Amino acid sequence: MELEKPVSGEGASVGRGEAEGCLVVAIRIPVRIVVVLLVVPVRVVWDGLVVVGRVVRDVVLRPVGRGLGWLGKVMVVWPVVALWRWVLVPVGKGLGWLGRVVVVWPVVALWRWVVVPVGRGVAWVWEKGVVPVGRGVMWVLRGIGAGAGWLTRCLVVVPAVWLYAWVLVPVGRGIVALAEWGWLGLYWAGRVLVVLPVVALWRWVLVPVGRVLGVVAREVWDALGHAWRIAGWVSLAVWRFLAGVFRTLVVAPVAWVYRTVLTPVGHVVRDALLRPAAEAVRSVGRVTRQVLASARETVRQTRADLRRALFGAPREREAVAGREPGGRAARTLEKRSGAAEVSPPTRG
Repeated sequence: MELEKPVSGEGASVGRGEAEGCLVVAIRIPVRIVVVLLVVPVRVVWDGLVVVGRVVRDVVLRPVGRGLGWLGKVMVVWPVVALWRWVLVPVGKGLGWLGRVVVVWPVVALWRWVVVPVGRGVAWVWEKGVVPVGRGVMWVLRGIGAGAGWLTRCLVVVPAVWLYAWVLVPVGRGIVALAEWGWLGLYWAGRVLVVLPVVALWRWVLVPVGRVLGVVAREVWDALGHAWRIAGWVSLAVWRFLAGVFRTLVVAPVAWVYRTVLTPVGHVVRDALLRPAAEAVRSVGRVTRQVLASARETVRQTRADLRRALFGAPREREAVAGREPGGRAARTLEKRSGAAEVSPPTRG
């Protein structure tokens, strides 16, 4: 039972190599070398095209597609919806009403008041006049048919049956026998001349050639898989190297220039120019607001003086006595409670 178990790991590969034979091994190594040399440039170019395609998709195609979608909505969808809602639907409703008035109602009236009465009259005439006449004609035709059937039986059917039983059946049996013998001869001739050569060609030529081609195709496919994975590693290393070169030659100098030159210059410009300028603008704004406030106050005071000079000082409003007395006479909750506690003496 242990000998029947499948072998795994290295034992399986060794067993497979021994089962495949030296021809498969001799085909495998050159094919894999050639395929690796052919696939590595293709994989490198393919990875580069994938990166470029993603950048083009994210930077160009998606914004352009969104813009075209919005433009199509504005130029096509909204005009079509407006045309449908405000032109075609009202026109369709009007045409529907006009069709009902001009076509449907006259046709219904014609059917109800003309066609139906005429049809009922025609049906009554048919039932009372045509049907009895048709029944008489059918009775006459049945009699004629019975006589014609008897004559046909005597003159046609009986001779035809005799001819079939005594002439056609024997002749047909002879033809079938000849056909069976001819078919048997053709079968053996086709078997000897066609089938046996084809079977021999298939068994001794096509099957071995197909097996060899299958081994070659399988090895080419396996070699393509291995080469594609190896090419992926090579492509990753190449693009990482190019990225490192780009980072070293472009990104690092630009970052250094930005960090050591542009950032200090920007700080100097901000501290020496932008902040004083902003503070000056804020000071000017504050002064302007104060000047405008004082000007508004002056205008308001001047207008009040003119009104007082022309119309006199306004009268002071008299204070209106409220419900509650003010000052000492105002009633509070404390005073009410004190008055309740000190009550006048009762007469005794």
